[in-house]
Formats: sequence, C-alpha cells, structure tokens
Amino acid sequence: MAEINGWNYLFHETLGSTNDEAQKYCLVPNRKTIVRAETQTSGRGRRGRKWISDKGNLFFSMALEFELKNIGSLVLISALSIAQTLEELDNTQDIKLKWPNDVLLNRKKVSGILIEKGNGNYMIVGIGINIVSSPDDKDLIYPTTSLAQCKINCTADEFLNRFMIKFEQNLSLVQQNKKDYLQNEWLQRASNLGKEILVHGEKKDETGFFAGIDENMCLLLKQNNQIKKIMVGDVFFIKDDNYAGI
Repeated sequence: MAEINGWNYLFHETLGSTNDEAQKYCLVPNRKTIVRAETQTSGRGRRGRKWISDKGNLFFSMALEFELKNIGSLVLISALSIAQTLEELDNTQDIKLKWPNDVLLNRKKVSGILIEKGNGNYMIVGIGINIVSSPDDKDLIYPTTSLAQCKINCTADEFLNRFMIKFEQNLSLVQQNKKDYLQNEWLQRASNLGKEILVHGEKKDETGFFAGIDENMCLLLKQNNQIKKIMVGDVFFIKDDNYAGI
C-alpha cells in the first residue's frame, strides 16, 4: 500500500463515492487512510447535492480518528488547508473562505467538502477540487471556477501532496489545543466578514451581519444588536454586486 505524508493511500480509476469507499478503512485503530478516485459516478456534496466529478479534477476522502464533538475543528482545518495550499501556489489570487466550508478563488467556488461520521471513532472528510474544469453554473447555487481557469498550473497529484502537508500541520495544532490560532487564521480569510448576509437555513431564511464563528464553527449572525448562532445553512452575500449572488 502506498503512502502520502504518513497516510495509507489507495487510488482507484472509478468509484461510486470516495466517502463510501473510505468507510471500509474505519475499522482498524490508529490508521489514517486516503481514498482517491480519477472519477466518481455518485459523488455528493453537502445537504444531498450532487458533486460533478469530471476527469482531471481531484476527488479524495480521508478517514481518520477524530472526536465527533470536535467536528467543527475538522471543518475549519479542511477548508483552511485548501486555502493555504492555493496561497502557496499563487498568492496573487483572491482566495477567501465562506462559511461553513467553501473556498472561493476569485470570488467563485473552487472546492467542496463533505464530512461524515465513519465507523467507531472515525470521521471521513471528502474533498473535491476543481483542477482542470468546473461544472456548468446554470445548474448550481454558486458560480464555480477551476485552477486552470485562474491560470494556476498544478496537477491533481501535486495539489493533494501540498494539501496533505498543510492538513497535517493544522491537525497537529488542533491536537495541541491551538484552536484560537486556527480560528483567527480562518477569520483572516473570511469573505464578507462584518457585512450583511442572507443565511438559507433548513427551516427559514435569515438576514443579519456576519459577526464571525465560534469555537464549534457555528456562524455568528448579528441581528438587532444580538448574536444568533447558526449551525447549518447556506450563506449568500447581499449588497455586493461583485459576488454575483454568492
């Protein structure tokens, strides 16, 4: 079995879903596994959305032991590690984070993250990165882009290797209980912090001012001088024509 940065690494030409395949590797204690596929036939994103898996893009899932109660930290470092990888590749680009787990490259979505509970003490982090192409925007709720469209020259292999270095560094900081530092790193890259946003929740839409995140990665929404914590939702930026609705 191959390894990447101390993780067991398995590559498949085609899978239904790398997250589903990664479930098979959540049985042995103290094992960290990466499952990658060239293409997925049943890729999925947050809230049951379909993830379009074009060949040449990067699709992988990480299976690791991680306490469910700290899932917010896992969400945070997954998105932060993607942003840091992009910054390392080209720090002249506009790279931002959008709650809960989106990474924006030049104000368009470039990646997707889906975190699911694995067997036992395991969590599974599924990640998709648009390397060479992006889906047609007309069928999506957010405009998208790819590294190639932004003239960032990087292969899927190179991105994965760079990302895993960043992820391991950030995971180590979580284990050292340096969550405040990581939260500040996320907030420094947060898009539209302090501005008015709309949050499309499970039951209703709410508007307010984006006041930050808490230690559990809940969104802090300021409404009438009060702070409301939101755990689940999709954020849309308003009063900002440059963001084309996202």
